[in-house]
Amino acid sequence: MRAVVTRVAQASVTIGGTVNGQIGRGFLVLLGVGPSDTEETARKLAEKICNLRVFEDEDGKMNLSLEQVGGALLVVSQFTLYADTSSRRPGFSGAARPDLAVPLYEAFMAHCRARGFDVQHGEFGADMQVDSRNDGPVTILFDTERPS
Repeated sequence: MRAVVTRVAQASVTIGGTVNGQIGRGFLVLLGVGPSDTEETARKLAEKICNLRVFEDEDGKMNLSLEQVGGALLVVSQFTLYADTSSRRPGFSGAARPDLAVPLYEAFMAHCRARGFDVQHGEFGADMQVDSRNDGPVTILFDTERPS
């Protein structure tokens, strides 16, 4: 799995002119699923992201977690994170097919919810407009295929 996690003051996703999900303070998570990903991959990534300490404490240090600041997550499926950019026209065959990707996208969100977080989301495969007010900015890339 690949995820681009941005600390936001607010974020929303709109589909067909209707807001599908929105959050205040928290993380905007653009989530891509690869063909070798599993339920365990989704669980481990959810744990890492939910425990990420990138919110400022009273001393201005990035030391607080999502839970400590009462934050939420907006999760948007993003197969383009698996783009092959070796040519000018990217290819996306490195992303998981929907029959694998959809259940793992849902599993990732379920694992975040199980930790007590409000999880808003887009719609897998939809044409979405994502708005965010980045906080910091703080943006972190996760790739479960690369060693931590």
